[in-house]
Order: sequence, then structure tokens, then C-alpha cells
Amino acid sequence: MSAQQEGRETGRRPRRTRAGVFDIRVVIGLLLGVYGIVLTIYGLVATSEADLAKADGTNLNLWTGIALLVAAAVFIVWARVRPVLVPVDQAPPDRDTEAPPPTH
Repeated sequence: MSAQQEGRETGRRPRRTRAGVFDIRVVIGLLLGVYGIVLTIYGLVATSEADLAKADGTNLNLWTGIALLVAAAVFIVWARVRPVLVPVDQAPPDRDTEAPPPTH
């Protein structure tokens, strides 16, 4: 019987917990944040006049880094505001009912 069916029969809602770090939005947000920090620092420190001339006077590394930081913040806030809830089993699985491993 699933936790959802059990909750319906007993009148209780099944226990659920947040996915936390395992939520894909957190992983994507962290990855975008790291790239955003690197590009922002690179745009502030290592941009030459030749780079600016190639981009028509726009510091593309700086602006791309800032955009990535904003996108990372959106993903992290989204994961905090609307967390993924994962059902938690109340009882541990019964070892006697599990099938024994095959022998070769």
C-alpha cells in the first residue's frame, strides 16, 4: 500500500519532507551562480580595450556574469518558495518479505 493510499484510509496526510539540495533547481542555481561569479570578476578585472572594441564598447563578460547571477538567484528563490515535497515512509521495509538475492 502506498503512503498516499494509507493517508486516505487513516484520514491522515502522509509525512513529506523537502527535497533540499537534491532539487534540480538548487543544482542549476549553484552552477549558474559559480559561472556568474567567475564572469563578473573576469569582466571587472581582465577586460582590455581590445575586448571592448570587439564588442562595440560593451563589457560582455560583466553583463553576462550579472545576468547569470540574477538567474541563479531566481532559481534559488524559486526552490525556497515552492519546495519539492518528497513522501517519507513511516515504517522501514520488512526484511522478511524481501526476495533473497539470486545465487549463482
